[in-house]
Amino acid sequence: MTDRVEIPTRMLVHALIREDGTVDAAELYTVANTLGMSDQQVRLCIKRLLAEGRFTHEGRGRKAVLHATGATARFLAPNADFLRHAFRQDAGHAPWDGTWHLAAFAVPESARTVRDALRETLVHLGGSALQGGLYVCANAWEPYVEDAAGRLGADAALTLLTTTDLRRGGTQDPVELARDLWPLEEIADRYHRLGQVARPRLERLTGSDPVPPAELLTIALELAAELTRAMDPDPLLPPELLPRPWPGARTREVVARCWAALHERAPRDSRPAVFRVYADITCEAAERTRN
Repeated sequence: MTDRVEIPTRMLVHALIREDGTVDAAELYTVANTLGMSDQQVRLCIKRLLAEGRFTHEGRGRKAVLHATGATARFLAPNADFLRHAFRQDAGHAPWDGTWHLAAFAVPESARTVRDALRETLVHLGGSALQGGLYVCANAWEPYVEDAAGRLGADAALTLLTTTDLRRGGTQDPVELARDLWPLEEIADRYHRLGQVARPRLERLTGSDPVPPAELLTIALELAAELTRAMDPDPLLPPELLPRPWPGARTREVVARCWAALHERAPRDSRPAVFRVYADITCEAAERTRN
């Protein structure tokens, strides 16, 4: 496996959240050192997560215990929802109904921080700017948009609407609109990179040689990191709007097979959260495909 994958420290912390919502600092430092991360790198990451309100803690240093807060659950839940939706699309269980979902907002200059945060959230949720303060998405994003606007105190400035008649300039064809509004070539390249990482790891996981627990965790984190890099900018457009062939579905299928193999090989009593979340989602996808 020659493709080196950079694993963010923050992702490692999230991956080691246990069933009770805690992270053992001693385990965190040990795993981080195994992955080539320094103690200082881990300390700085923990400090940022505490400052953001994503964790609380008791104790100090390697004797500390981190407790995930509700903010962390909200941060992680949409990503799991989006992955589930992607697999539903891949299996043909989420056909597009021709509806475009729009969000408009007017936040004054005096609240620039709120305005910027709302704009970033809309893009993260798969939106693209049609013009200043007006964003479009091909999926039903309203609950996520309303939740974000409410947390930012911008719900009164938000307008939501849908249409089946979207025109931009002289373009009305949905496929052409999608090509113009989202960077599909860049997103496709990210999925090609994910495939390059996933395929040799699948060979390793499905081979006959034993795979030590530390290597299993490393592979899990590598796959999670590259999957995140591929899916973060992906608006998860319905297949009807994408160029053919599209590498997203094909690559996610390889990743799903990796997660199934990881779930099979990992000792049940030592599976971290990242194994559970991704394995559950991919198992759900496999079950839907069989049915």
